[in-house]
Amino acid sequence: MQLTIFEYGLAMSGSFLAGVINTLAGNGSVITLSLLTDLIGLPANMANGTNRVGVLLQTIGSSSGFAKNQLIDYSKSKTIIILTIVGAIGGVMAAVMVSNEQFLFIFKYLMLVMLLVILVKPERWLMPTHLKHVSKWISIPAFLLLGFYGGFIQMGMGIFFLAVTVLISGYSIMEANAIKTLVTAIYTSIVLAIFHFKGLVNWETGLIMAIGQTLGGYLTAAYASKWKDIDIWAYRLLIIIIIFAILMQFKIIKL
Repeated sequence: MQLTIFEYGLAMSGSFLAGVINTLAGNGSVITLSLLTDLIGLPANMANGTNRVGVLLQTIGSSSGFAKNQLIDYSKSKTIIILTIVGAIGGVMAAVMVSNEQFLFIFKYLMLVMLLVILVKPERWLMPTHLKHVSKWISIPAFLLLGFYGGFIQMGMGIFFLAVTVLISGYSIMEANAIKTLVTAIYTSIVLAIFHFKGLVNWETGLIMAIGQTLGGYLTAAYASKWKDIDIWAYRLLIIIIIFAILMQFKIIKL
């Protein structure tokens, strides 16, 4: 499908904003998936696969920015990475066989629950890193499910990942964001390969939007993470993004 210059500009601007949002909070895919389906007109599964191109390049850019500021501790996050990757493989295999449109019915109610979780005792989100010993009976299924969800649809995965790593594992919100981008980059490379093998990636469109996402993600990780009180601003952005996602999913507003 041939896009006009205006549509290209809208896609680039929207993907840049998604890169910023994904790096500081999560759920930027609510913007990119809407652009891919409503503006560009891709079928749901094709949009899901094409969206991973931008997610991959953006998370590589974000991870580079976070690593530059020494916010990623690989030794502490290796278990999280392995579990999430295993879950993501299962999620993408499910995604190529069933429509994710049915899953969006559940997603909007999950966002309502997540909004309540975030608003209750906000100080839990603003504490410095204080890693907790978490039972493997909690951590293993939690990160496997996170990976499955990310492999299946990606949209909202960052928010759920932050909830688990901050509230359960005890990371600060910015360190959790740094780990999130690294984990997402690794499993998305596998997920994207599977979508490509199934013929569900529009590479031209995906690469165009990836430019904006990568630029937004890298600049945010490299510079915004140095700002004073960045945890507070990331928390506020998280609330705004969840409310925006709820309004969109319940059709109260549209892009």
